[in-house]
Amino acid sequence: MPEYKKIALITGANKGIGFEVSRQVAKTGVRVLIGARNAELGEKAAEKLRGEGLDVAYLPIDVTDEATIKAAAAKIEKDYGHLDILVNNAGIADLQQDGAPSKVQQDTLEKTMRTNFFGHVAVSQAMLPLLKKAPSARVVNVSSGLGSLALNSDPAGPYYHIKPLAYNASKAALNMFTVHLAYELRDTKIKVNSSDPGYTATDLNANSGPQTIEEGSEETIRLALLPDDGPTGGYFDRHGPVAW
Repeated sequence: MPEYKKIALITGANKGIGFEVSRQVAKTGVRVLIGARNAELGEKAAEKLRGEGLDVAYLPIDVTDEATIKAAAAKIEKDYGHLDILVNNAGIADLQQDGAPSKVQQDTLEKTMRTNFFGHVAVSQAMLPLLKKAPSARVVNVSSGLGSLALNSDPAGPYYHIKPLAYNASKAALNMFTVHLAYELRDTKIKVNSSDPGYTATDLNANSGPQTIEEGSEETIRLALLPDDGPTGGYFDRHGPVAW
């Protein structure tokens, strides 16, 4: 019987945190599928990691396109028959159009929620049958400290004055999904957690964050590789639990 090979799918993996998570997860011997909607960028990212001797492949997937999600799930089913790690990392932030509740445009709200929340629910639903076929699977929803209601409402908190409604609401919704999915899967060997990368220099924020990509990837990597006695239904950054 051939040796069991762990398979990971990471969305939005052609750059930034998703790319670094792909690199570090692949270094543990996992075959990583670089999920990206742009074929040229996805293939280029996969080629770069293969050049480092890592077992990676590009997988077309657009989290806002149901047809590509279904096609991705079908390809994983055909090629591997299971999925061990799902990292819902793809995300957007419209720094020009997002803002206060009185000013944010409806289309910005809808676009942000479609990618940062609805898309991750859709991908998770499509991949769940494959995750259930793994001996012990992990789902990591890449959230943000800006999704914390506790930090948003704390005048002494680091994010009190940062109020882009669409982005913050999308990450708060994603955290609720984490809690609900972890509860639904509580009697299985699938662990579901939210990771807060922290304020990391990525294209999402015009590279304004003080953390490096490596630092911002740490917690997502840890949660993706959790041992069987690890937590589920939690919200963590690289320093520990984050208040909901």
